[in-house]
Amino acid sequence: MPKFVRARPPLDDGEARKIRQLAGARHAPADWSERARIVALSWDGLAVPAIAAGVGCHENTVRRWLHRFDAAGVDGLGDRPGAGRKRRITGAERPRIIAMARSGRPGRLDRDGAGELPADDERGPARWTLDTLARAARDAGIGVGRSQVRRILLAEKVRWRRTRSRATGTDPESALKGPASWSSLPRRRRAPR
Repeated sequence: MPKFVRARPPLDDGEARKIRQLAGARHAPADWSERARIVALSWDGLAVPAIAAGVGCHENTVRRWLHRFDAAGVDGLGDRPGAGRKRRITGAERPRIIAMARSGRPGRLDRDGAGELPADDERGPARWTLDTLARAARDAGIGVGRSQVRRILLAEKVRWRRTRSRATGTDPESALKGPASWSSLPRRRRAPR
């Protein structure tokens, strides 16, 4: 036999007023308003099936919110914190990954004043890739994977990919063909209309 569940009586006039205001509010969050309406209908003497039909939810939902109100009052009508998976990367670690991607690559060759090409770290990557960024972050103590690094960089609009320019070569033999070479192609004739 089902148990009859009712909301406990209000502790004071302030609690009753707050529940009634939330139940009739148009600009309050919809979930709070619906839960306050459940409590108010219970105070009006309606049973759980009638409340569920009036609000448009399942009877078990009505029972759950009445129990939560009985235990915690008005604060029990809100969502509990901690729903969902916890973040693996803290707010302090995200900027470190972004700064790493924006920094100069440790294995990149840079000309110094003498014209030589030394690298800061000869074993480091010459350019950042998602794999090298993830590995560098793990070496720095941030437990992050390749796909997470990609999501962070895309969200912050940070470029980690090197743009490929086709005109960077210095060898004249490998020069790209220009518009002059296009004239060697036969022109296609259009069909008459």
